[in-house]
Amino acid sequence: MLARLSIKNYALIDEIDIQFGKGLNIITGETGAGKSIILGALSLILGQRSESKYFYNQSKKCVIEGYFNIEDYNIREFFDHNDLDYEQQCIIRREIYPDGKSRAFINDTPVKLNLLKILSEKLIAIHSQHATLEINTQAFQLLTIDSVAENSDLLSTFQDTFHQFLQTEKEYQSLSELNSQLQAEMDYHQFLFDELQAAGLKMGEQKDLEEELSLLSHAEDIKSSLQQANYLLQEQEHSSLSLIKQSLQQLQQVEQFFPKLEELSGRLNSSYIELKDISNELAILDSETSVDSERMQFIEDRLSLIYKLLQKHQSDDVASLLTVQEELDKKINAVLLNDDRLQKLAEERAQLSDKSRQLAAKLTKTREATIPVIENSIQHSLKEVGMPHSVFKIQLNPFADHILKKSGQDEVVFLFSANQGQEPQPVSKVASGGELSRLMLAIKSLVAQTSALPTIIFDEIDTGISGDVAMKVGELMRQLTTNLQVIAITHLPQIAAQGVHHFKVYKEQHTNKTITNIQLLEHEARVTELAQMLGGTDISETATMHARELLNLHLK
Repeated sequence: MLARLSIKNYALIDEIDIQFGKGLNIITGETGAGKSIILGALSLILGQRSESKYFYNQSKKCVIEGYFNIEDYNIREFFDHNDLDYEQQCIIRREIYPDGKSRAFINDTPVKLNLLKILSEKLIAIHSQHATLEINTQAFQLLTIDSVAENSDLLSTFQDTFHQFLQTEKEYQSLSELNSQLQAEMDYHQFLFDELQAAGLKMGEQKDLEEELSLLSHAEDIKSSLQQANYLLQEQEHSSLSLIKQSLQQLQQVEQFFPKLEELSGRLNSSYIELKDISNELAILDSETSVDSERMQFIEDRLSLIYKLLQKHQSDDVASLLTVQEELDKKINAVLLNDDRLQKLAEERAQLSDKSRQLAAKLTKTREATIPVIENSIQHSLKEVGMPHSVFKIQLNPFADHILKKSGQDEVVFLFSANQGQEPQPVSKVASGGELSRLMLAIKSLVAQTSALPTIIFDEIDTGISGDVAMKVGELMRQLTTNLQVIAITHLPQIAAQGVHHFKVYKEQHTNKTITNIQLLEHEARVTELAQMLGGTDISETATMHARELLNLHLK
């Protein structure tokens, strides 16, 4: 429960410290005194966004602290999971600075606002007179049924499974669309791949073929030159080799008489041997060189194919064509792999769909079983708050085409009739403001019996009622305190008198500034406050007596 709320430098509040107690806590005060300001400050430690323009003193930071007794609420796992210190009294603090920046703390550990919201949802709920409009929403109506049916675990399991189904369905559709596009191009890719594969391309092939074609194209000229060179070296009557040989013989005849010729003779002999080798190699090359028209035609055809493929794929060389062939192979294999993945996704999707529908059916079954309990309980509560002829019914129908949604397979309608003989209609069409307030209170009373929420705040949801009805609404609020702490902001003395703790919010002048303050009222001060609520600022003896009677009635 909320044990203490400390507010410093917020709106019209300089500094206040409120010590709340167990049971029904009542907050009263004139319109504009600052009751909504206190709720605004409280909302900051519940994770709401802040604005520095609401500071009492723009030169100082705003600090809001809430002290919550949480020993009985089984939320230690939250603290362990988020690496937070667990204390039986949890302190939530929010600091907002004049520049608009803010910091949040849980037991002095800095945290982000989303974590603050998650924790606050486990500790406290605020319901204002405007919140009665949520009773018309599908989300609230299903939440009411699921809370009473204690469907939290089942609903969570369904939503996890359904989320997996939606993710699988999304992946399946995305892959299916991609595969359709790839499949449309599959035949063309396969044709291109087969064409390249049939070509049997090899690295460096183009260069080798071009060199060989150049050789074959000039084979006759090459052969003629080889023969002529060899003829000049060795075969004509006065060939180079024969003349060199004659020169060598002449030197060898006299080198014994002229030793200096021995070196020159050796060099000339080496030249003769080298030229003879050259002549022999020229003869070999001549024999190996031939005009092969068939081979030349083959090479020309082969190069023509390569050039055609290069142009077709806008490539520079055979290496690029081989890369294209590899990429085409990957695309073709991707389609085949996608087919396998699609098959697996289809099977997984079917399994998740079946499981989701089974869980949704279980949710429907528990909801159907719980509806009579809710109807009877709320109808009983409505009679207690002055609506003896009211009728409350719940319709639970499957969605059109049996589709599934995050909430399951059901849509719900709360039907209500406040008057005898009137057919129940959707609450949005037939309930007045006061009737909605009482209906919401009856629903909250029922939900509170199954909720682990420590504190609930009612912000003037008693609008539109008075007299004996107000008395009965107050009694119902008081009954709620069996399971949780209730804080009620009210303008009705019949409700205010039933509080265990009564706080009054008021304005006062302080150093030329208006400030909002709050005080806990003791017995006589409560009598005065109730008398003012009954009769206005000029308190009559009758109003005082009536106030004392109201108070004594509920203090017995």
